Amino acid sequence: MAVQTSELLEKIRQQFDSAPYPRIPIEDSPKENPGVLHLHNLVTPYYLRNQKVIDTKDKVILDAGCGTGYKSLTLAFANPGSKVVGVDLSEPSIQLAEKRLQYYGVDNVEFHTLLLEDLPKLGLEFDYINCDDVLYLLPDAVAGLQAMKSVLKPDGIIRVNLHSRLQREWYYRAQNLCKFMGLMDGNPEAMELSAIRDIMKALKNDVLLKVKTWNPINEEDDSSILANHLLVGDKGSTIPEFFALLSAAELEFVSLTNWLQWDVMDLFKEPDDLPAFLALSLPELCDEERLHLFELFHPIHRLLDLWCGHPQQQRAFTPVAEWEKIDWEKATAYLHPQLKTAKFREELVDCVTELKAFPISSHLSLINNQIINIDSGMALCLIRLLEQPQPVTSLIESWKQIRPLDPITLKSIEHEQAFQLIQQMLLRLEGLGYVMLERQA
Repeated sequence: MAVQTSELLEKIRQQFDSAPYPRIPIEDSPKENPGVLHLHNLVTPYYLRNQKVIDTKDKVILDAGCGTGYKSLTLAFANPGSKVVGVDLSEPSIQLAEKRLQYYGVDNVEFHTLLLEDLPKLGLEFDYINCDDVLYLLPDAVAGLQAMKSVLKPDGIIRVNLHSRLQREWYYRAQNLCKFMGLMDGNPEAMELSAIRDIMKALKNDVLLKVKTWNPINEEDDSSILANHLLVGDKGSTIPEFFALLSAAELEFVSLTNWLQWDVMDLFKEPDDLPAFLALSLPELCDEERLHLFELFHPIHRLLDLWCGHPQQQRAFTPVAEWEKIDWEKATAYLHPQLKTAKFREELVDCVTELKAFPISSHLSLINNQIINIDSGMALCLIRLLEQPQPVTSLIESWKQIRPLDPITLKSIEHEQAFQLIQQMLLRLEGLGYVMLERQA
């Protein structure tokens, strides 16, 4: 078994030595992509787990399987003041990663050619570990998770993902075809790529394997074929299988990274009028069961992408949607740091000045194709959050000054009315990942 594992790792290393991944040009910067930065900011999962806002200064972050360093660069941009360490089994990939970071003058990142099992040799413990597009290639996923867990601080968080077996069903059929034809016996190179292209061109256009796995990109892009049809070691999983791996590694689920896109209720035409069986059973489902139900209904996500950590590290808290009035009165509101950009401020001020709705989703979109607009008056509250975190009570008093009169009755706005308006806005923005609410003890 050890020999087979060593041979598979060597084949994987050879594949990424000859075709380093990801093939993103050095000039392409993640700095102007707030969605990517939001995902890679430790603030995001830490808040989801603890309902607390964390400062990334002096945090130590690992990019496990860093490849050519694009995610390492992203982690550095997303977590100001942190130290980022990238490791990968491919030396050519590490060399490209070093060039990428040098290009941007980022000096808080270091790289090592290292296997995951050798992470303890670094002599470091990490606040956050990013392991992207790696775990599904490992011969033993549990061993990989345990290796990362061994260098994770007690309250640290790991981001890790697996390929969805349900979503990638036809790519696994393509890989089986390639194995059957001997195209994956060694490291896939020019001959194997050419063979795949020739076969797909020769097939009729209505042959299902071609329909499901081939498109014009494949005609020119080697990396697409290598990352799909010829990906050595690739394995798919379902949600229950992923949760079983976490349990075997003694890690605890925190949240899916794209949690807003996994709501099973969004799959129904009338969520308030479900068939009787579902209406009775859905409320009783645990997180794992609800997510598995979603993937069975609608397997659209290539990755099962989640955050996890050491067991029993989540701080007990009441979800914001269940807060009592006293909780709101003791709460502080924070704007997510990924929204604190010059472009965001400029458009926010313009919308407030011109009394028009502010399209916040154009600056950070966490739900595909969903447009989120903020009333110009409420947008003024966001300007205050740009400056610094604000007690909710302070935002209520500001609103009473902004809109002193009820537009219908023309009477002075009551405190309770202002409270409800601010509460509704913050509930909405917190649920969408734009705002964080921290209840003070």
